[in-house]
Amino acid sequence: MDLEDRIRIAEARRIAERYGDTLWPGYLEAPFAVLLVTREAEFLVHHSEPTEDFVHLGYDTLLESDVYCRDRVFEVNLLASFPAVSGVPTIVIGQPHNTDASHSTRWVTTLLHEHFHQWQQSWPDYYAAVDSLGLAGKDSTGMWMLNYPFPYDSLPVRGAFEEMCRRLWEALDGIDAADFRTRVDAYLTAKAVFKDVLAEDDYAYFSFQVWQEGLARYTEYKLARLAGDTYTPTELFTSLHDYVPFDDDAGRIRDHIATELLRVSLKKSKRSAFYHVGGAEGILLDRINPGWRQYYLTRKFCTDTYFR
Repeated sequence: MDLEDRIRIAEARRIAERYGDTLWPGYLEAPFAVLLVTREAEFLVHHSEPTEDFVHLGYDTLLESDVYCRDRVFEVNLLASFPAVSGVPTIVIGQPHNTDASHSTRWVTTLLHEHFHQWQQSWPDYYAAVDSLGLAGKDSTGMWMLNYPFPYDSLPVRGAFEEMCRRLWEALDGIDAADFRTRVDAYLTAKAVFKDVLAEDDYAYFSFQVWQEGLARYTEYKLARLAGDTYTPTELFTSLHDYVPFDDDAGRIRDHIATELLRVSLKKSKRSAFYHVGGAEGILLDRINPGWRQYYLTRKFCTDTYFR
């Protein structure tokens, strides 16, 4: 783990500490364990229970954490959060040049996205509540979240999804327009049509992905926007060769969400198509119902009621 890696992790933690609880109460109480995957080795920081295969390298004053190391286990391009070490929700992430997070600022906001998943997974009833959806079938590994047999190839489903996304784009594009609420109503009508062409379990899976992954995408955008508006990055971070201002990155995230709503292919993108729906919904909800985030823990796995 080189100096640039340490600078990026430290910057992400500073932003989480500054804005996390304002956005999601309890965000800072979640573990911030990070497993950085490099070509040769993996480095574990902010983790209270490293397994025996890790060697203690000492305390890092920049990271304010003990650092542990082991030979590489995971792929270098991984960007994920799961109980990777001792059952603790852990961000497993490669270095920017090996992942889709193409520059340091993008990598930091991606880490904050994954920390949102750590927050989700840290709730005492998270796994029991997910199991109660009844979507796993015979799978006990959790892989159903990736491999659920959603009807991505169905022409009626694809048509209704594309219309819903078009209406969502119109609402997002007109967020400052006089007819904004009319646009939102048109989106909700299209979403109801999409629901009608799906089986109950299929809509529950779509809603779960929007709630879990889509609102993680929203969180990524929102924290970048907050950082861009009022945060002063450290000199160490701004000195990185690929530094991009946070407000620029926030704009790119929002533009990407909007663009993908118009061009996304349900057949090709599969469940990742739902991320853009959740990202856009979060932005709309901030305008429609500023207190919507308080419902996140009590109205799990579906965003529909947040619009009321």
